[in-house]
Amino acid sequence: MSRVIVITSGKGGVGKTTVTANLGMSLARLGYKTIVVDADIGLRNLDLLLGLENRVIYTILEVLSGECSLEQALIKDKRQPNLSLLPAAQNRNKDCISCDQIRNLMSILEKVYEYILIDCPAGIETGFHNAISSAREAIVVTTPEIAAVRDADRVIGLLEANGIQKIFLLLNRFRPEMVKSNDMMSVEDVREILAIPLLGVIPEDESVIVSTNRGEPLVLGKKISLPGLAFENMAYRLEGQNVDFINFDLHSKNPLKRIKNFFLGPTTT
Repeated sequence: MSRVIVITSGKGGVGKTTVTANLGMSLARLGYKTIVVDADIGLRNLDLLLGLENRVIYTILEVLSGECSLEQALIKDKRQPNLSLLPAAQNRNKDCISCDQIRNLMSILEKVYEYILIDCPAGIETGFHNAISSAREAIVVTTPEIAAVRDADRVIGLLEANGIQKIFLLLNRFRPEMVKSNDMMSVEDVREILAIPLLGVIPEDESVIVSTNRGEPLVLGKKISLPGLAFENMAYRLEGQNVDFINFDLHSKNPLKRIKNFFLGPTTT
């Protein structure tokens, strides 16, 4: 049975598309037939991060409207034959498709692919509900910032209300030195607030920017970076393997108590 996983956050700019591209490539490299679906209608970016923008002819909208076949719209990555992309359209808005259309499309993809990763648009409006409508699992991406964590908390509640119970946490743009100086929430702080299983921690690193600009997923590099290794480990964890988390040698004790109390309420001793 294929796994349909939506990558979401609520807040924009936390790295959902980067996660989708690198996790999809990692799963494909492990031998799983994987498709990444760009559900961010109007703001297509997944093709850029995969370096496939020059090969986009048809999009998910043409497939749903019957203007082309699914095979015509799919882009197979020449670097990794197990990975395919279904791109979004840039010239339409999120209201032009429905949840029923997405569910019908996913039922077709499930017959072919072992992993279906859906890159969800920011916010909790129509695009969000379309993207989660056929998902059975979710990865909630957040950064260690109060606004991003609060939005992630809201999204978790919406996912659960829509019947998605298998929800993982991915903490992105983590900066250990800021945790040491009590200027950033620690991994444990975020886990305590959101209370969902941790799938991975991606450190802030310039290699992510270079990878994005070049259209080359981090996991394809000849010398894999720390974020690239973190993405690979995420793929193994999704498959149920017990992989140790990268040790940032940090054990910050309750930094930024004000932020934690904002979510959890003050504690009494």
